[in-house]
Amino acid sequence: MKTNHEKADRQCRGTVFNIQKFSVNDGPGIRTVVFMKGCPLHCAWCANPESQSACPQILWDKRKCIHCQQCAENCHLSAISFHEDHFHVDDTICDSCSLCVRECPAAALKKEGERNTVQEVLNIVEQDRVFYEESGGGITLSGGELLMQPRFAENLLKAAHENGLHTACETTGFAQKETFAKIMKHVDWIYMDLKHWDPHKHKEGTGVFNEIIIENMKYAIDQGYDVHVRIPVIPGFNDTIEDARHFAETLRKAGTDEVQLLPFHQFGENKYDMLDCSYAYENKKAYHPEDLEEYRKEFEKFGMHAFF
Repeated sequence: MKTNHEKADRQCRGTVFNIQKFSVNDGPGIRTVVFMKGCPLHCAWCANPESQSACPQILWDKRKCIHCQQCAENCHLSAISFHEDHFHVDDTICDSCSLCVRECPAAALKKEGERNTVQEVLNIVEQDRVFYEESGGGITLSGGELLMQPRFAENLLKAAHENGLHTACETTGFAQKETFAKIMKHVDWIYMDLKHWDPHKHKEGTGVFNEIIIENMKYAIDQGYDVHVRIPVIPGFNDTIEDARHFAETLRKAGTDEVQLLPFHQFGENKYDMLDCSYAYENKKAYHPEDLEEYRKEFEKFGMHAFF
């Protein structure tokens, strides 16, 4: 476990939108995953679209809504409106007071995003210490993107280490090298995603180029950090055999010979409607490992271990 000499600021605040317990897919052992709000990438297939904005947001569940419009009547800023019985909140004027959430008679509204201190988050994480000790688990920072809140992320990771917890993160790697290096030295297990090998296609799908991501990936690998690279395989975006071939070449140059493939799924589809925004992959068929076996085998031709 990595150590540092400067004590964590446990009163440092950051914006968190979920804390998920008993996760077994976000690092070794049983883990508690802290989902941090804000992401520099805006992937069209994102399973957590509520993570992209750095600001708190109101989600609307139309299945629960009774269309009383009490939320709009209660909003002192007139940020809420209904168009053809569809809820809309103007994020540019909403002050996240949460009155609409508290007063909704059908519990159809939910606030995503709260300002928490490092200590407040750790108080929740520490509730399951016995499971971490028995399984080799710990805390995982996810999102969103922890690098969007570098001071909060650094202090949370430091405090976790001070408490003797194993740390992990799931990151896009999109940040200035200095920021990336400063945060990653406090992480014991690093997941990094690469969405596309081609910088222009990467920008088409995510809104940013991929050069800095690959540079940071290579840096982390060269530093000897425990880096685990993943590729979300998205239909019509990066799912051809040619894509697999170029991915393998790119990752070998970055210094890794192992990659996890994440088949496209539709777990987050409902959230787009709750956020009153369109979803580019609506009704797209999900992938399963058996659909991508030839894709996976292409990596083996380059001496890479590819798995699901």
